[in-house]
Amino acid sequence: MTADRPPEHGHVRPLVALGLVTAAFGALVICGLGVTSLLLDQDVIAVPGLGQVPGVIGTIFAIGAFALVVWLAIRRPQPSYWSAALAAVVTLLAYPLGVWFGAVVTGADLAAAAGAAGAVVTSWFGLVIALAAFACAWAAVALVRTNARRPRWPWEDPDDE
Repeated sequence: MTADRPPEHGHVRPLVALGLVTAAFGALVICGLGVTSLLLDQDVIAVPGLGQVPGVIGTIFAIGAFALVVWLAIRRPQPSYWSAALAAVVTLLAYPLGVWFGAVVTGADLAAAAGAAGAVVTSWFGLVIALAAFACAWAAVALVRTNARRPRWPWEDPDDE
């Protein structure tokens, strides 16, 4: 990168942005689901007897889907902010898929697994997952597209010697 040519991806590399926003998404979705559960006084997965495994696998599926969609979006020059909406939709579909898979793996019948997965999508928990994915994907695109530099002290400028 030279001084007279702008960088292809801004000043934040796509892989760095992906790492930052994926970690932020994971933290935000876990915190958001916990706070929503406290506020509503409801379990995220309200089907009795399923345990924690479906929720954990659902979160893993959601984080994986989020990372894949964001990576496919931000690795291109000048990624679109519309990819944030796509990330929200894909992530919202991946979480209940993981819940269903986790419920089936732990021995639940298909009806209980489908009920747990469907309840997540049609509740406030689904909105929390989608909003977290949208916000973090938007941030990834913004990080990659920006041409801003880090703040500098006046004495750091090599031209003022």
